[in-house]
Amino acid sequence: MVTLDFRTLTVPVGIVRILELILTCISFSLVASVGNRAESFWTWCMFTWCLCFCVTFLILFLEFFSLSSKLPISWEDFTAAFAMLATLMVLAASIIYPRFYTCSSCSRQIGATVTSCLVFILYAVEVGLTRAKPGELSGFLSTVPGLLKVLEAFVACIIFICLDHHQYPSYPGLQWCVAVYSICFIFALLVIIFTVCRLLSLFPAPFDKVLTACNVLAVLMYLTAVVIWPLYSFRNNPRPSTCKAGVLCQWDNLVVISFMTSFNLGAYIADTIYSCRLVFFVSRT
Repeated sequence: MVTLDFRTLTVPVGIVRILELILTCISFSLVASVGNRAESFWTWCMFTWCLCFCVTFLILFLEFFSLSSKLPISWEDFTAAFAMLATLMVLAASIIYPRFYTCSSCSRQIGATVTSCLVFILYAVEVGLTRAKPGELSGFLSTVPGLLKVLEAFVACIIFICLDHHQYPSYPGLQWCVAVYSICFIFALLVIIFTVCRLLSLFPAPFDKVLTACNVLAVLMYLTAVVIWPLYSFRNNPRPSTCKAGVLCQWDNLVVISFMTSFNLGAYIADTIYSCRLVFFVSRT
């Protein structure tokens, strides 16, 4: 029997989700009213707003009709992971869309940008509301290491989008960097999937120790990529004169990858420190 749970709509996180639903709808409606465009960045922004609208609506629907507890997944981990992912995706859309598609007289585009920024704030608030507090029993993905795993996977996706498949096959050093990005991404994705699907018991060793060992390995691998990628990418390769200001060219993608590599290294270092603290200090107290 289906039970209506009105409390899910009146608690702080429920109110935040309702506002997310309204503002994401406004964002993609304003952009769609301007007209369709074929550029990948425009498609990414529309995909982000539509995905966030649909999944947030699904979460509200399932919780309102008390169906979330009947699903064979860790609902707490799923909602925490999605809130973090939506925060990052909407942040990217809020930067990309005004950069390429707004002007001083484009009222609807400006309106979409403003609502998108508000949506980003709301999802960030949801992350804060659903994140596990110290001493609280909660799902892994609602803890700091879990949220960092979502961040690491998202940054790796940005790196993959910026890769030029005609460049790195020619250089063993760049091939190594792509291998680093891929291996670390696959592990982060497996952790997220295994956690949401409640399959962590399948790990052949204690999960926290496996996670810490893999994080240390990822830090060492990313340290090499931070050095090797810019060394091979920018050596004897200045910015071409054909790259005009305000237009993203392939050379700029090399800069983005270099920055994101350094950023992900920082995320893995923070993840490793936090994981080591949990394994070697908290577990002994």
